[in-house]
Amino acid sequence: MSVPSTSNLNGSVSPRPGRRVRDPAGVVYSVAILSTDLNSPRPLIIGHRGASAVAPENTLAAFARALDEGADGVELDVRLARDGVPVVIHDATLRRTGLREGIVAEMTSPELGQIDVGRWFNRANPQLTHKDYARQFVPTLDQVFRFFNEDANREAIIYVELKTDEAEQSSNELAHSVGQCINEFEFRSRVVVVSFNLNALAVSKQIDGTICTGALFEPRRTARKLMSTRRMIATTIEIGADEILFHRLIATSKAVHCALENQLSPVVWTVNHARWMRRANLPGLHAVITNNPAEIAAARGLEL
Repeated sequence: MSVPSTSNLNGSVSPRPGRRVRDPAGVVYSVAILSTDLNSPRPLIIGHRGASAVAPENTLAAFARALDEGADGVELDVRLARDGVPVVIHDATLRRTGLREGIVAEMTSPELGQIDVGRWFNRANPQLTHKDYARQFVPTLDQVFRFFNEDANREAIIYVELKTDEAEQSSNELAHSVGQCINEFEFRSRVVVVSFNLNALAVSKQIDGTICTGALFEPRRTARKLMSTRRMIATTIEIGADEILFHRLIATSKAVHCALENQLSPVVWTVNHARWMRRANLPGLHAVITNNPAEIAAARGLEL
C-alpha cells in the first residue's frame, strides 16, 4: 500500500420540485452530485474519516486506504485554525490524536501541519501498525482537495463535516472558508457539506446554492429536542439541505422512506458491519458512511 504524505411523510411535508431526480428504480439523488455517480452501485460507500478502522483518521493515508478498499468517497471533519485556514481534524484539541496538549483554534495551520496524528494509531492498534502512519500530519482542506484532484482520485465523493462551536461568527467563517475552497477546486459536483450545526449549513447554501448540503441527526440530540422523524425531515427541508444523514440507531425504514418521499437523499452513519445492513433492510439508501469500507464494499452487490 502506498501511503501519501502531508510534509413527504403522508403529505405532511411538501417536496421541493426540480431540485433532485429519480433513477429508474425510483430512488432520489441530489442533483449536485449526479455528474460523477449516477451510474454507480448503491448505496454509495463513504469512508468515515477515511478507512479509520485500519488507518489513522482524517489523514491522507486513511483517505487513500478507503479508496483502495472500494469506497466511493470519504467523510472528513474540518475546523478553523487560528489563521482562518480550514484544517482536517475531528477533535477540538490535540490530546487524543496528537498525543499532546493544544487547542486547534489557537494554533496556526503551519503549526498544526507539524503535529503527527498517526503515531497514536500505531500505539492503539499494534496489529495494524504501518511505519508511514507515524509520519501523518494534520492536513489543510486545500491539501486534501489536492489529493482528490489527482487523476486516480477524481471520481471520489467528499463529505465535509463542519465542526463548529455555537458562536455564530466562527460558524459562518468556517462555512465561508470551506465554500471558497470548494469553488477554487471546482468541486461543487463532488462535495457534500454536512453538519449538526444547521445554521452553518444554511450559510453554506446562501454562499452558493449549488453546493450540496446534508443535515446530521443522532439519537442524543434528537431525543433532547424530542425530534420526530417528521420533524427531522421538515427541518432539513427548511434549511434547504439536499441530504439527511441518520445515525444508524434512528435509521429506520420509515425514516428512509420519508426522506425519499420528500426528495431528500437518505444517508446512514456509522455502519461497520454488513450484517447491520442485512438486518436493517433499507432499500433506497443513498449512501453508507463506514469506518470499514472493505467489509461494506465486499457485501455490496450481494443480497443485503
